[in-house]
This record gives sequence, structure tokens and C-alpha cells, in this order.
Amino acid sequence: MSRSLFAALAAALAATEIGQKLALTAAVAADWQAGRLDWRDAAPVVLVCGLPARPELVPHRQVPQRGTSSPQGRARLLHAIVHIEFSAINLALDHAARFRGMPEQYYADWIGVAAEEAEHFIMLRQRLQALGHDYGDFPAHAGLWTMAEKTAGDVLARMALVPRLLEARGLDATPPIQRRLAAAGDDESARLLDVILHDEILHVGLGDRWFRTLCAQRGLEPESTYRDLLRRFEAPWPQAPMNEAARRQAGFSVLELAALAEKM
Repeated sequence: MSRSLFAALAAALAATEIGQKLALTAAVAADWQAGRLDWRDAAPVVLVCGLPARPELVPHRQVPQRGTSSPQGRARLLHAIVHIEFSAINLALDHAARFRGMPEQYYADWIGVAAEEAEHFIMLRQRLQALGHDYGDFPAHAGLWTMAEKTAGDVLARMALVPRLLEARGLDATPPIQRRLAAAGDDESARLLDVILHDEILHVGLGDRWFRTLCAQRGLEPESTYRDLLRRFEAPWPQAPMNEAARRQAGFSVLELAALAEKM
């Protein structure tokens, strides 16, 4: 007998203990693959994003600097990336749980992303532990989830401003971080970020595809609509230098990248 996909997603999203969230996320992915979850279920669910007691969440400007010249600085930098991956688990769960009436493939896509983000989190957390620290040891910020809350009422805005905006910024940031880590002799952390970058191009690409699909359904031109949404939601504009090769792979056109660059 199948059970509600949305109840299963809500339980994973609400989990506050890290191990439980990882286990429930893996269970959702396994049950989905086995056909045990009903994506047509109409029963309402309450969606609450569960967070562990640590790390302490502070405004972005209060997060300490994360240089790579010292072991402590590299640990802080890696911790920030681990926190992004943990946030990305919650985001993908919420993408799937919050928006009803989407095609079956939409749910398949974001359940798959949630499972991959959990794998990223585990991989990078293990690396952080190898450096003598753990997730929660340093403060972090909640900028990604703030945008999720702002776009909770519209799946089109969510696809535009979370995967296609905030997660796409990770495509831009990763190569410079890799170079800094390699220059500091931390080749292992830099190598792990290759895995993250490869997968995140695909994740941003899913956001791009669903954004464009939703625009087509609503009779909207996607690239100008994207810029309109940036202004309407007072979202951070993409910053230079953009990783244009990665963004092209994820679905951004040459013309759109040029238009975004003009506003920088």
C-alpha cells in the first residue's frame, strides 16, 4: 500500500537531529524508487524546517572571515560549505513537499536532488571531521532558507530564486575556492568540490528547466521574467565573475548572461 509522499517529505524536513534527517531523506528516495509513495495524495501537511541545535545561525555579516592561510580558516571555510549542503537538503525536500499539482517528474527530480545533497553533506562533513572539527562548531547564516520562505507561495518564483539564483552562485564561487584550497595545500578538499560542482550544475539545470517550463505554461518570456523577479523580491543580483561555462551547462543562454552582467 502506498502512503503520502508529502507526509514523508514533511517528516524528513521537520527532523531536527542530523542523523534522523539523513535517514528519513534516504528513506524517501528509496520508497519513491520502489513506488511506495503517492504523489497524488491531496491531504494537507504542515511544513516546518527542522534544524539542529548547532550551528548558531547569525546574520551574514556576522559570520567570521574564512581565510585559507591557516588550518582554522580552512576549517571555517569548509564548515560554511557543509552548512550550504545541509541547507540544500532542506530546500530540495521543501521544493517537493510544498508545491502540489506538479508533474510526477517534478517530484522525482527534487527527491533525487535531496538524496544527492545528503550525500554531499556526509562527504564534506567527513572531510571537516578529518580536519579536527564537526558541523556546528562555527556560526553559519540562513540566507538560503530566507529566500525559500519568501518564495513559498509560487513555484515559479521558487525555481527562479533558489536553484537558479542562489544555488547558481555556488557555481561561480566554487572554482576560486578550489584554487585557494589547492594553493594552501589542501588538495583533498579541492578534489571533493569537483564532485559538488559537477552535481550542482545538474541541480541548477533542473531549476532552470522547471522555471522555463512554468514560464511557458504561463505565457511568460523566461529571461526577462527572471530579471523582473530579482527586482520584485529584492534578491541579490549575480556577482562577477560568473562561471559562464558552468552556467551555460545549467541552461543559461549567452544573451541572458550578457544581460545579467550589464547590471553588475
